[in-house]
Amino acid sequence: MPTASSPPEPRRRLGEHGLAWAFLLPSVVVFALFILYPLGRTFYLSAHANDLFGAPSRYVGTKHYTDLLGSADFRHTLVTTALFVLFTVVPGVLGALLLVLLMEGRIRGVRLLRSAFALPFAFSVASASVVFSVFYNPASGVLNGLLSQLGLGPVGWLTDSKWALLSVAVSTIWMNLGYNVLVLSAGIGSIPGEITEAARLDGASGLRLARSVTVPMLGPSLFFLVVISTVNALQSFGQIHILTRGGPDGSTRTLVYSVYEKAFAYGSSDFGTASAQAVVLMVVVLACTAVQFGVLERKVHYA
Repeated sequence: MPTASSPPEPRRRLGEHGLAWAFLLPSVVVFALFILYPLGRTFYLSAHANDLFGAPSRYVGTKHYTDLLGSADFRHTLVTTALFVLFTVVPGVLGALLLVLLMEGRIRGVRLLRSAFALPFAFSVASASVVFSVFYNPASGVLNGLLSQLGLGPVGWLTDSKWALLSVAVSTIWMNLGYNVLVLSAGIGSIPGEITEAARLDGASGLRLARSVTVPMLGPSLFFLVVISTVNALQSFGQIHILTRGGPDGSTRTLVYSVYEKAFAYGSSDFGTASAQAVVLMVVVLACTAVQFGVLERKVHYA
C-alpha cells in the first residue's frame, strides 16, 4: 500500500507518461516535419492542377492518375524501371556473393582483397558517375579503346538506346558492390565455427560446403541485401542524371527521373503529375517490399 508521503498512483503514472512523451517529442517533431508533412503534401498536389508557377489551382481528383495509366510514355517508364532493378539487383547480389565465397578460400592477401572490393563503398554517386563517364566516352574512353585493340568498332555506351540502360546498370552495380561485400563478409563471420567444422568432418568442402552450409546460413544477409538493393534501385537518380539525363530517347528514364523531369527539369513545374508519379513510386516500393517479405523471407533460415 502507498505510504502517506508517496504520490497517488494516477499522478505518478501521469508523470511517467509526460516524461516519456518529453523524450519522444524531438523524434515526433522531426518525423512530422520531414515525413508526414511531405507525404501529405504529395497527396494534396497529386489531386490538384497547378498554374505556370506550380501553385495548386483547382481540385482534379484522380485525373493525374488516370492520365498516367493511359499514357504509353509512362508505361515505358515503368518497364524501364523494372529492367533497371533487374539489371542491378540480381547481378549485384550474386556477384558480391561469389566474391565473398571466393575470398573464403585459403589464399594469400585475403584481407587486402576484402579491402579492395569494399573500396567502391567509399565513392559518392557523383564521383563514381564521373569516373564511368570517362570510361564510356565514345572518343577517348577506356572501353572503346579496348575494343579498338581487338579490332572492333566503337560502341555508344551512353548514346545508343540499346546500351545506355545496361551501361548505367553496370556503374550502379560497381557502386553497390562494396556495401554488398561488407554485409556478406559480416554474415559469413557470424556463422558459428562449429557448424562449418562439423560439415568439413562430414566430408563437405568447396562447392558442396558453400551450397549446403554457407549460402543457407547467409540467408538473412542475402534477404536484407535483396530488399535494400531493390529499394535503392527504384530510387536511383544521381548516376542517371550525370551519365544520360534519362536519354537517349527515354531509354534510361526511370520513375524517379520522370518525377524530376515533370517537376523541375527544363523549366517544368507540373507538380501535380510529378506528385502522382511519386505516389505511384511509393506504391511500387511498398508492393515490392511486401512481395519480398511474403515470398523470400519464408525461405530464410535464421540461426
